[in-house]
Amino acid sequence: MAAVLLFVHLLCLDFTVAEKEEWYTAFVNITYADPAAGSAELRSEKSECGRYGEQSPKQDARGQVALSASPADRYACDPGTRFNAPAPGKSWVALIPRGNCTYKDKIRHAAAQNASAVVIYNVGSSNANETITMPHAGLEDVVAIMIPEPKGKEIVSLLERNITVMMYITIGTRNLQKYVSRTSVVFVSISFIVLMIISLAWLVFYYIQRFRYANARDRNQRRLGDAAKKAISKLQVRTIRKGDKETEPDFDNCAVCIEGYKPNDVVRILPCRHLFHKSCVDPWLLDHRTCPMCKMNILKALGIPPNADCMDDIPPDLESSIGGPPTNQITGASDITVNESSVALDPPARTVGVLQVIQDVDSFPQAGEGNFTTSIDLKTGQSSGLAADPTDKELPRPGTQTANYRASGDHHHLKRLARPREGL
Repeated sequence: MAAVLLFVHLLCLDFTVAEKEEWYTAFVNITYADPAAGSAELRSEKSECGRYGEQSPKQDARGQVALSASPADRYACDPGTRFNAPAPGKSWVALIPRGNCTYKDKIRHAAAQNASAVVIYNVGSSNANETITMPHAGLEDVVAIMIPEPKGKEIVSLLERNITVMMYITIGTRNLQKYVSRTSVVFVSISFIVLMIISLAWLVFYYIQRFRYANARDRNQRRLGDAAKKAISKLQVRTIRKGDKETEPDFDNCAVCIEGYKPNDVVRILPCRHLFHKSCVDPWLLDHRTCPMCKMNILKALGIPPNADCMDDIPPDLESSIGGPPTNQITGASDITVNESSVALDPPARTVGVLQVIQDVDSFPQAGEGNFTTSIDLKTGQSSGLAADPTDKELPRPGTQTANYRASGDHHHLKRLARPREGL
């Protein structure tokens, strides 16, 4: 944008102040006796056909028109040229054709014989009506004008018939003609070329960057799409059966289609424990990868980076997830999404059912081994550990997870079995 403004500014600058020409036109009025109507009737013709010379004084002049006395000296290039001038004391105007010598010589030879003005008519030009500003340095006191070729030949034809012609020269219009200098043309041309090169380079750079960004965006979208497909494949799918809590009137509708759940509907359970119709939420997850309700990112929740290998289906290490802080909301329950039959939904909170972890049936307490029970409340997230007797038959409370651990030496063994709630 700055380059365009600079170029416009350059175009608006006046580089032609020194390259201008001022010239004046001249009104030429000729008066003569019409031979066809008799000598008593005068005929007058006036036109703005003349043009003052460059060094000529811009003033009026008048007199009888006279040609050179000898046809051989018609161009008045000889210093001894004689004109058919009237009697001494009368003003006269020399009429000379263009050519054979300089304007200065013609004007000087006529002025040497006391001509009040010199009129040079154009000859041999491609444009018959063309006139120029004649240069005649050193002769600033003689009125000199140029008239077109047709006008000059008309006057010559009258004089050759011995008709007296009077001419009156008056100042016409002032004109100012500007010429573009070569320096300004070169400067503007170079500036334009440089600005075009800069603009072209900027456009090439812009479109290359745009192409690179578009490719990077497409690659990122493909990676996110692959990661979303992998995450969706890990999410649990469940079929609603008759009598399930989801079919009750007070149960929330699907947030995508705003319709209730009916028997045989296939639903998708997200890591945030919200569920939706599978046909409704799958396209949404492919495009947005977030829960439609709570906006939880399923990729982060499942620990799947966008550029992860789609063949890597190995779950996170359970022991490290217990020993350290959870990396997502379902780190400790990643196995929940594997088996459809291991989940029951609690309508008030849409929570995954109680998962019970029991002691390995193949192992019994040995000497040096201790049994303890850990209860995790799913609502508060608090846990409590109590030493337990092998014969303790206490049942877990609703809403808790009970896990029995057996520790022996430096090895820790954990086996977790999933069991559905009663009624599923």
